[in-house]
Amino acid sequence: MMWRVLFVVSGPQGGVLQTAKRLKSTVRKIDKLLIANRGEIACRVIRTAKRLGIRTVAVYSEADERSLHVSMADEAYKIGPPPVSLSYLRGEKLLEVAKISKCQAIHPGYGFLSENVEFAENCQNSDVIFIGPPASAIRDMGIKSTSKHIMSKAGVPIIEGYHGEDQSMEKLKSEAERIGFPVMIKAVRGGGGKGMRVANTAKDFEEALESAKTESQKAFGDQVVLLEKFVGEPRHVEVQVFADKHGNAVHLYERDCSVQRRHQKIIEEAPAPGLSADLRHELGAAAVRAAKAVGYVGAGTVEFILDKNTHSFHFMEMNTRLQVEHPITEMITGTDLVEWQIKIASGEKLPLNQEDIPLKGHAFEARIYAEDPRGGFLPGAGPLRHLTTPNPSEDVRIETGVNQGDEVSVFYDPMIAKLVVWGEDRSEALSKLQAKLLEYNIAGLETNVNFLLDLAKHKEFEAGNVHTNFIEDYYDSLFSDDTPSDTLIIQGALATILQDKSNNVSEAVRNNDAYNPFVVESAFRVNYNLVKDVKLKFKDTENVIRMKDLGQNSFEISLDKGNTWVTANGELTLINGNTVLKSTIDGVKSKVNVYNDGEVLALFHDKGKTQFTHYQPKFLTAEEEEATTGLLNRAVAPMPGVLDKLLVKPGDLVKKGDSLFVLIAMKMEHVVKANRDAEIDNVFFKVGDSVPKDSTIVQFKETAE
Repeated sequence: MMWRVLFVVSGPQGGVLQTAKRLKSTVRKIDKLLIANRGEIACRVIRTAKRLGIRTVAVYSEADERSLHVSMADEAYKIGPPPVSLSYLRGEKLLEVAKISKCQAIHPGYGFLSENVEFAENCQNSDVIFIGPPASAIRDMGIKSTSKHIMSKAGVPIIEGYHGEDQSMEKLKSEAERIGFPVMIKAVRGGGGKGMRVANTAKDFEEALESAKTESQKAFGDQVVLLEKFVGEPRHVEVQVFADKHGNAVHLYERDCSVQRRHQKIIEEAPAPGLSADLRHELGAAAVRAAKAVGYVGAGTVEFILDKNTHSFHFMEMNTRLQVEHPITEMITGTDLVEWQIKIASGEKLPLNQEDIPLKGHAFEARIYAEDPRGGFLPGAGPLRHLTTPNPSEDVRIETGVNQGDEVSVFYDPMIAKLVVWGEDRSEALSKLQAKLLEYNIAGLETNVNFLLDLAKHKEFEAGNVHTNFIEDYYDSLFSDDTPSDTLIIQGALATILQDKSNNVSEAVRNNDAYNPFVVESAFRVNYNLVKDVKLKFKDTENVIRMKDLGQNSFEISLDKGNTWVTANGELTLINGNTVLKSTIDGVKSKVNVYNDGEVLALFHDKGKTQFTHYQPKFLTAEEEEATTGLLNRAVAPMPGVLDKLLVKPGDLVKKGDSLFVLIAMKMEHVVKANRDAEIDNVFFKVGDSVPKDSTIVQFKETAE
C-alpha cells in the first residue's frame, strides 16, 4: 500500500510551543526494535520500522504462534500462555527478550503495557528506550484523578466529579448522590471503555461500582475509580499532540470519536465535523497546554467532552500512547506518526512546526469487529473461514493483524481490522467508506460490517449530527428488518445448486463417469420431474426453494411450494479472488459475491452480507434443537469466554434480575442475570473454566407449568 508521508527539515521554532522543561536530547540510533504487542498495531509498527531500515522483533503467546505479526517480524519470541497476565503483561519477560535480541528500544503499541509506569521505568533502568512519554507523565496522566487536578491548575476546563482517595463504598455513594444521577464510574487507570459503568439510579450504584472495580483490576491491576457527572448528549472529541525532548510541542488537529457502543469507539473521523476554526484552535491550544503541564514527550491524545449544542468543552483524560485511531490523523496531515515516535524517542526534534502541519481533506476509520450488533454487540470468537478486503491504495488503508483462516481468540480484543479512507471532503470520504465496507467480505463469524454500513448511510450521521448516544437514539433505524428478500433467497439457491453441479461434474470427470445433474448425493430431494428442493436457513427461519432445471443453468424457481414460479439463470465465476454469482431473475441482471462451504452460505450484496446455513439431516441437528429449548429454565453463556465468578449454587433461590455469574470475554466483564424467579437446580461449570457460546451454566428447577 502507498503512504502519503510529508516531512520537512525543522527550521526556526517560531510556530512550535515550548515546554517549560527540557529533557536530555542526545540522539541515540535505533536499528533494532521490539514490539511489545500483538495484532494489527504490531503489524502497523513493523511496516514503518522496515521502511526506516530498522530490524523488528515480535513477541507472541501460545495462541498467537502463527499470527501475522509473528511472520512479518525479523525475529519472534514466545513469551507464555494465551492469558495476557501470563504473556503480554509480563514486563520482565519482555525486557529479557529485548536484551537477548539486542534491541535498543521497545514500542508498546496501545493497550497492554503502553501506559504502565513501572514498565516505562524498568525500560529506562535497563537502558532500553521506551517509545513513549516519561514515566512521570504516564503516572500523572494515567491516574485520572491526578490528571484532572493538573489540568485544572493548567487552566484546562474539567467536568464536575469526585477524584478523591477515599474509596469506601459509603464515601463513593455519598459523592454520587452529591453529583446527582446518572453518574459515570471510571477506573482511574487505562482506557478503552474498560472499568467504566453508568449508574442511572442510586439502586444501580453498588453493583455498577463492583463491576467497574473488578474489570479494572483485571485489566490494569488497580481498583481505584473516580466519579463524574454523566453528560446526556456529549460529543467525544480528542486532539493528537506530539512533543520532543528539545522543548517543542504541537498538535495535529482533532478527531471525533463520538459514535460508540459499550463506551468503546466504533467509528472515528478527522477533523471533527461542524467545528469552527476558532474552536479548533482553542481545542488544540488546550491540548498543548495539557502536554506542557506534565513535561510530555512523544505521541499523546487529549480527550475532551464537547457539548453537542453549545460546543463548550471539558477535559476528560489523556492517553499517553498512540491511539487506535491514529491513522485518520495521518491521512489528513500527510504524516507517519509511528515514524515520529521512533525519531523523537531516539532524541530528534519534531519534524514540523505547528504552522507547517497541513490539514487536508477528511478521513474515516471504521473498526471491524467479530461481534453481534443485534445481540447487544457481544463479542465473538472462532476461525475466519472467508476473508477478502478492499485493495489498499493511497486513500484506502487496511490495518489488520489477521489473514483468512486465522482465529479470533477469546483471550484478546475481537477487532479484526480497521478500514481507513480519505477524501477531499467529508462527503467524498463517507462515500468511499460506504463503498469499501461493501468490499469487506467476511463469512463464518458474525461481524459488525452490516451495522457499520447502516451507520455510515444513516441520514443523521451523513449530516454530521454525531454524539455518544447516537446508537441508542437511532436504534430502530439502525437495526431495521434484515429478513432476506426473495431475490436474495433465489440467489442463494442458484449459488448452491450451481456449486453442487460443479463439484459433481468434477467428481464425475475424476472417476471417468457420466454425469446426471439431477442424481446427486446431497441434501436435495430428487423426483421424477427433475425438481429439487433447496433448503436454506436464515436464523430460525427455514426457506424451501423449489427448482425446475430447464438446462443450460436455467431454472424455474418457486418459493411457495410450486404455486408461483419465476425464471432465473446464473453462473459462478472467479473475479479478483472472489466467487461471483452472475444471475438473471425475471429479466433483472445482478452480481453478488458468494462464499459456500456446504455448511455456511454467505451472499455479499449492495446492503452488506446475508448469511444462510444449509439444511442438515435431523440426526445432525437434534442436539442443537434440544439446546435451543427450555431457555426459561437455564442461564447460558452469551458468548465464548472464561467463567470468572459464580454467584449462586444449587438450592439457592433467586429473583428475576439477580446476578448469576460473571463471564470474562475479550477483556470485558459480562454479568448474566436470572430471567425469572427460580430455584437453582444445578451448576455445570466451575470458576476458571472456558465455556463455549450458548452453553448452559446454570439450570433452574422447572416450574409447575
